[in-house]
Amino acid sequence: MDPERLDHFMARANAAYYAARDPFADFTTAPEISQIFGELLGAWAAVVWAQIGRPDPVLLIEAGPGRGTLMADALRTLARVAPDFASALRLHLIETSPRLRAEQARRLPGAAWHARLEDVPPGPAILLANEFLDALPIRQFVHAAGAWRERHVAGHSFVALPSPLEAGNLHEGAVYEIGEAARDWTAALAARLIRQGGAALILDYGYAQPQFQDTLQALRGGRPVSPLVEPGTADLTAHVDFAALAQAARTEGAHVWGPAGQGDFLRALGLRTRVEALARQHPARAADLAAGAERLASPAQMGTLFKALAVTSFPDAPAGF
Repeated sequence: MDPERLDHFMARANAAYYAARDPFADFTTAPEISQIFGELLGAWAAVVWAQIGRPDPVLLIEAGPGRGTLMADALRTLARVAPDFASALRLHLIETSPRLRAEQARRLPGAAWHARLEDVPPGPAILLANEFLDALPIRQFVHAAGAWRERHVAGHSFVALPSPLEAGNLHEGAVYEIGEAARDWTAALAARLIRQGGAALILDYGYAQPQFQDTLQALRGGRPVSPLVEPGTADLTAHVDFAALAQAARTEGAHVWGPAGQGDFLRALGLRTRVEALARQHPARAADLAAGAERLASPAQMGTLFKALAVTSFPDAPAGF
């Protein structure tokens, strides 16, 4: 078999993985750590809805909704604090996995599902995407002997084949990653927002400025494994290049905010106040609530590595930025 380009291998492996496995047996995302995460994002969406003129109806979209936990927490909050928005929104979920769609349906009755962003019907929209782009395929180029060579997969090994990239003055062994799928998806999202109005909030782990290192990783059962062994049985991800996303959105004419560290962003939305309020209501859960917030916001945990980026059709800063 001929060597397969890394992004093609990654796309094929993750398609098989999400179709057949429960990803939450292998990793834990922010909504599963604390209900406050989804609550704050729901409140963020309500504020943005006012910024775009309170359209009714408005599409509330989540890309990669997992088990539906984030959106369930958001909708519960919206019903209490923003009933007008809750009444106006129409819920749309971008999900390809039949297994996850079934879980989402139990938590989110009345939602509509789509395989791609392009399939979501037109209209003003607010989109949330938490840990969605990290699973999209990347290409990798390795700097060796003054030239770039692109990584391909052959069996359980990488092979490096000639690439037309220009060399540049980089150290031996530097790895340059290009997330074409994430960049193109963000550009399409920005173009839609400019045409029809709205905003998007992207949260993921990654870097604000280009880095030259290998960030490809695979998790199985919560532990790192080789990304090349038993493809389709582990979650393959890579760090998100937020600078590339921002540039893609700006090229389409959208306004971009951030990236901000997830900790700073959540604190700006009222993380501490919400923790204290819930602790007063549920004293027995106070320690768990504080621990969950610490995990989400601490620089030593998810607070710095994870980042928030907003893309808007309007020129005013959205909440948290």
